[in-house]
Amino acid sequence: VCEDIWGPAPMAQAVRAGAQLVVNINASPFHVDKQAEREAVIRERIAVSPVPVVYVNMVGGQDELVFDGGSLVMDAQGRITQRAPAFEEGLYLTRLRVGRTGVEPLPDTVTETDGLAGIYQALVTGVRDYIDKNRFAGAIVGLSGGIDSALTVAIAADALGPDRVHAVMMPSPYTSDMSLEDARAEAEALGVRYSTISIAQTVDSIERALADEFTGSSRDATEENIQARVRGVLLMALSNKTGKLVLTTGNKTEMAVGYATLYGDMAGGFAVIKDVPKLLVYKLSHYRNTLSAVIPERVLTRAPSAELRPNQTDQDSLPPYDMLDAILELYIEQDRSAEDIARATGASLKTIREVIAMVTRNEYKRRQAAPGVRISQRAFGRDRRYPITSGFKEPRGG
Repeated sequence: VCEDIWGPAPMAQAVRAGAQLVVNINASPFHVDKQAEREAVIRERIAVSPVPVVYVNMVGGQDELVFDGGSLVMDAQGRITQRAPAFEEGLYLTRLRVGRTGVEPLPDTVTETDGLAGIYQALVTGVRDYIDKNRFAGAIVGLSGGIDSALTVAIAADALGPDRVHAVMMPSPYTSDMSLEDARAEAEALGVRYSTISIAQTVDSIERALADEFTGSSRDATEENIQARVRGVLLMALSNKTGKLVLTTGNKTEMAVGYATLYGDMAGGFAVIKDVPKLLVYKLSHYRNTLSAVIPERVLTRAPSAELRPNQTDQDSLPPYDMLDAILELYIEQDRSAEDIARATGASLKTIREVIAMVTRNEYKRRQAAPGVRISQRAFGRDRRYPITSGFKEPRGG
C-alpha cells in the first residue's frame, strides 16, 4: 500500500496489461508540502503511462503519524479534475466518460488547503485521534502565559471540544501578572476549564529539604528545574485522578537544543508541537487567531520567557530564534555542515558549533520525550535516530 505509485514499474506494468484507469490505494503520512510531492509523482507516472489515476489516501492519526487524505483524480494529461478535502473522511463519487479512446474523468470539485491550515489541521487530527483511540477522557495542559502552551491548548480545544480540556496555571513568585492575565483570558476565550495552583509552598518545602545538601552551592538551574518538576508532578496527579492525558508544550527548537526539563515540562503523554519550530509556532498561533481570536495579542508579541528566575528571557540562554531555527533546519533537515550553514545564514562558526553541540548532547532528553505529531520530513525519534553515547566531537573555534 502506497509504495507502488512512488516507483515507475507497477503502473507501467498495469497499463501495458491493458489498464485504462489506475486506482492507487495509499496510507501516505502528512508532512509539510507532501501533497505537492504526491501530485508531482503522479504526473511523472502519467507522463510515461498516460491513463487517469484515482489516488485514494487514508485519513487519521496513528501515534506520531497523521494521514491527511487529500484523495484526488488526475486525468491522462496530468490535470487534477477532482480533489477531496484534506483531513476529512468521506465518500466521493467520480464521474467518468468511457469512450473508444479510453477513460476520461469529468471535472468536479477541487478543494485546496493552504500551508498553515494544513499544518494546524494535522496537529488537531493527531491530538484527537491519539486521545480518542487510546481512550483517554480528555486533555490537561499546563499554561504558562507563553506562546507554546497557548497554541497547545488551542489545538486541544479544537481537537476535543472545550469541555474535555483542563488548562492549569501553576504560578511561582517569578510568574508575571501579565502571564496570569493572558493565561486566564485564553482559557475563557476557548471555554475550557481553568484552574490555578500555586507551586510556591511546594518548591519552598523541597528547597528546605535539600538545604543541608546544597550548603555552599550558589543558586543555579537546579532550583529552576525544581519548579518545572513540581509542575510536572501536579499535572500528572490531575491526570491520574481524571483519566485525562497531559499534553506537553515543548516545541522542536527547544527539543533540539535541550531547552526543556526532564520530568518537568517534558512530563506528559503526548507532545503536540514537538516537531514544530519556534517561528512556526508563532505563525500557527496567528493563523489560529484568524479563525477566532483566542490567543491574547500580548502572547504573540512579548519576549519568550520560562519565568523561572527574575527578568529571564529565552535569549539569555539561546541565540535569537530566527537565527537558531535557520541553523537547526539546515543541520537537522538538510544534513549541512557548519561551514555550509555559516555561508547560508551569516551566523558565526562559533555560534553554529555551539548549537550543534547542544543538539548532540541532548539526545538523551529527546529519547525520553513523549511521542508527538510529525509534520516535517526529519522528526526527532522517528526519522532522525542517533546514539545517545558517542565519542564524536565537533571541531571548536571559528
